[in-house]
Amino acid sequence: MSGRADKGLVLTTGSFTREAKKEATRDGATPIDLIDGNEFAERLKELNLGVSVEMVEEVKIKTDWFKNL
Repeated sequence: MSGRADKGLVLTTGSFTREAKKEATRDGATPIDLIDGNEFAERLKELNLGVSVEMVEEVKIKTDWFKNL
């Protein structure tokens, strides 16, 4: 990448290690933007690109309550 680009981008569905984050901003190296899975999902939601957001209610059964009837 050196000499061929002003900046890099690495995108992952996972996360980046502390060492990777450090290397991406190392003095003297071409800067690299790192986008992890959480940030990627947030950006897709903000831009409404290929995703829809819905709130889902979760109902859990308290089995102990029914045992005491």
